[in-house]
Amino acid sequence: MTASEKIAALAKIIPPAQILTDPIELATYEKDASLDQGTPDALVFVHTAEEVARVVAWANAHAVPLIARGAGTGLSGGAVAARGGVIIEFARMNRILELDAAGRSVVVQPGVVNLVLDEFVKAKGLYFPPDPASGRAATIGGNIAENAGGPHCFKYGVTTNYLTGLTVVLANSRMIRLGGRALDYPEYDFVGLVTGSEGTLGIVTQASARLLRNTLAIKTMMASFDSVEQAGKAVSAVIARGLVPATMEMMDQKMMQIIEDFAHAGLPIHAGAALIIEADGYPESVTPQIEEIAAILRSHAARDLRIAQTAEERDLIWYGRKSAAGAMARLSPAYYLLDGTVPRSKLAATLAGVNKLCDDAGLRVGYVFHAGDGNLHPFILIPNPDDPALMRRVLDTGEKIMRLCVRMGGSITGEHGVGIEKREFMPLMYTPDELAAMWDIKEIFDPQKILNPGKIFPKDLTGLRNRSGLPAPTAAPDSPFAPQNADEAARAIRAWNAQGKKIFIASNGATRHDGATLSTKNLRGITTRSIDDLFVTVKAGTPLADLQTELARDRMWVPLVSPFKEATIGGILATNFNAPLRMKYGGIRDLLLAARVVLPDGRVIWAGRPVVKNVAGYDLPKLFVGSYGTLGLIADATLKLAPLARARASIIAPVDDLKRGMALGSKLLRVCLVASGLLLCRGCEIPGSSTSYALIYTAEGMPEDVNAELAQVRAVLRDENIGNLAQLDAPSANDVWADFLRTESNALTLRAGVAPKDLPAFVGGLALGDAPFIADIANGMLYTRGAPVEILRPAALKLGGYAIVLSGQTNDHWGYQPEGLEIMRALKARWDPCGFFNSGAFVV
Repeated sequence: MTASEKIAALAKIIPPAQILTDPIELATYEKDASLDQGTPDALVFVHTAEEVARVVAWANAHAVPLIARGAGTGLSGGAVAARGGVIIEFARMNRILELDAAGRSVVVQPGVVNLVLDEFVKAKGLYFPPDPASGRAATIGGNIAENAGGPHCFKYGVTTNYLTGLTVVLANSRMIRLGGRALDYPEYDFVGLVTGSEGTLGIVTQASARLLRNTLAIKTMMASFDSVEQAGKAVSAVIARGLVPATMEMMDQKMMQIIEDFAHAGLPIHAGAALIIEADGYPESVTPQIEEIAAILRSHAARDLRIAQTAEERDLIWYGRKSAAGAMARLSPAYYLLDGTVPRSKLAATLAGVNKLCDDAGLRVGYVFHAGDGNLHPFILIPNPDDPALMRRVLDTGEKIMRLCVRMGGSITGEHGVGIEKREFMPLMYTPDELAAMWDIKEIFDPQKILNPGKIFPKDLTGLRNRSGLPAPTAAPDSPFAPQNADEAARAIRAWNAQGKKIFIASNGATRHDGATLSTKNLRGITTRSIDDLFVTVKAGTPLADLQTELARDRMWVPLVSPFKEATIGGILATNFNAPLRMKYGGIRDLLLAARVVLPDGRVIWAGRPVVKNVAGYDLPKLFVGSYGTLGLIADATLKLAPLARARASIIAPVDDLKRGMALGSKLLRVCLVASGLLLCRGCEIPGSSTSYALIYTAEGMPEDVNAELAQVRAVLRDENIGNLAQLDAPSANDVWADFLRTESNALTLRAGVAPKDLPAFVGGLALGDAPFIADIANGMLYTRGAPVEILRPAALKLGGYAIVLSGQTNDHWGYQPEGLEIMRALKARWDPCGFFNSGAFVV
């Protein structure tokens, strides 16, 4: 069939008015904001998810490449038709489908513009944190494809940290839901996998995201330093003091001079570097925060501090930073913008290295960078893009910069993505086994390779498609076997696989008679602790309690809580066992930066990297969170650190009626800004509570923020005529939750998850009798002890949620069938073809 005949077939299933084939019209879509270019054969404006599915079915039948596109603001060629094919343009799928202000979530189509969503939710007092520089035009679909961040991600994270569910059209045209409105569904985290996959695994038609309460006050400051090194040390000192600014942006002297010539923004052009820092929170908190930060900066040789006193002064400070791209465009018709990320402590050394590389190549360069997360943005000027020799120098220098970032322990891309631009750099960062693991995923999701081909992976795929095989198995160890490291574990796994033995993971090394036991008891201890870079790498068998004790010496912690003293890092990751404090700090999936994993076939991969922003390839670490060990053994994990809260306090409110208690909890949810727990409890031992139910609200962070928030909580409760309030330093909501789950009982302990907006109706509609329970109002979770699973589970499923058995005897712990179960099983079979590895531990 000719190309024109294929397009004619497309016009039979999509209205012809929605299809572009004119070369002049298609020229607009040959590029995105990168240097890459490709000509599509056609473009389709889709209006509905059903139209997307029809286009994908057509493409699958005719082997036509498909490229999803939003606003074309990407900087790596991700939306360029590298191999021809058809662009699916989402500009007309731009509706905000639902805003749940009470439950703090939103459902959107992929064509919604980032700024439109931001302004829409802010009008309701809410906040969607990802804020890429192109946010005035960039779409949410593009945010998802690239896992977009922005200057505020140091404190608030990136796109993946806010997505809870995606509707995706697969390469076979099947439409499925991944995740949903609830949290922690019992399924592989394909939401995290698809996010940042640049449209190579599926085409997103709808997204569910959680929102935050919008901050009430912001203070902005600019400070000058004699050098980038000085500024970097000042940033580390701020973090070491336990402060978490909303953003920390840096410019070097060369860039400031370029911007000042263009924008006349009043930048300190005689300084070696300038630092922009913002503190946010309650009005009572931001002034003390910014004053403390200013004192730290002065003690590290800062000068010419400017603290904005008005919105206009704040806008002026930011005006210079936001003028960088325009200033560079004034100097040159084109520039090459890179976005490597390195650990924060390596920024100055990396900058010096980039300067030398550009000087050696005779290239002019300037920088802006996110000092909080180590994301470096060198702008390399291209005076004549039509000069082949110059372009070779520019691209060769770009490769050397990427090599430098990798040597510094970082990533080749922090937010722009791989696309066409950096695909040949992927082997700089990943081993053949690591790239092959990603290619396995690509082949499972997209067997015909029709979804955005020519992106992410290098052109030469020989090593990925034709792996030469693993080392020959050695003698099998006795079971149980407790390896000291990943390589020892891999040898044991290969040997047991050769014997056809089932393999089970255990933290305590208990003997099993139906297979071999791989114990993590010798995988203990911290291997890397970097306070400056806010991460710790720890072996998976390390008890959480031991890790927290070590970190507390530096007034740091990993924001995780477990009910069980013996809980290990690997066990918490594998079961995705989140405490209520995830509402403030993010879930386990959000805290995991990297993991060294032994796959069931004996390959060892290092998934992720120890940097906050890394969008080089697929986000493999999230696959292992909540996989119950069925996809491999986590040998070590790199986790985000957070400063210990300076203050923590809780309000206990007595409540006599369940319905009223849930209604009060929903009202208090609107207050939550620095809250780390909001629970309604029955049958819990809480000091000062003698009523049937008790609400417990915990806030933590800066003392001024905690006091301001709890004052608002008391005001809400007072307006509802709730008296006898108790304010306590302990227990916290997370302590109460842990005590509840730690209580030994022969009864079934269940966890149900629904959308937070549905939790009041869900709990109120259950016949729980006298069963003790905890309702985690912010996270949409219900924990029960002794409640009938045959009543609770169908009610949760009806609301799009789930209910699983945490402990107790049952024939079905899960009671849930993910829509992505077929892909889960395919991935499991790809890495564990005989089904020997931790079989029966999960829904697969």
